[in-house]
Amino acid sequence: MANQVQDLTPDEVSKGVAEGRYLLVDVREPNEVEAEAYPYGVVVPLSTFDPKAIPDPEGKEVVFACRSGKRSVTASLAAQAAGLPYDKHLAGGMLGWKAAGLPSKVGG
Repeated sequence: MANQVQDLTPDEVSKGVAEGRYLLVDVREPNEVEAEAYPYGVVVPLSTFDPKAIPDPEGKEVVFACRSGKRSVTASLAAQAAGLPYDKHLAGGMLGWKAAGLPSKVGG
């Protein structure tokens, strides 16, 4: 069976992180994160993506995020190809996050 990636809405991700169910992994590049970042999460840039660089989620589900929702799918598929069960991403990325009225921060 082919690997698949589950779309999550900004509200689902925000709520899941707040409840301690999700670990948000931002796969954008450092310069993008410096300009505008998710208020929580870890940065593992797709350009140098190594699934082993993702911190231990300690029982949480990993959710990938990027600017628009394309790189996060790529990261999820790469992680799955490496044998990790990380099959969720933030549909719409930072653009969708902001459109939903959710907070971002400056400076990573």
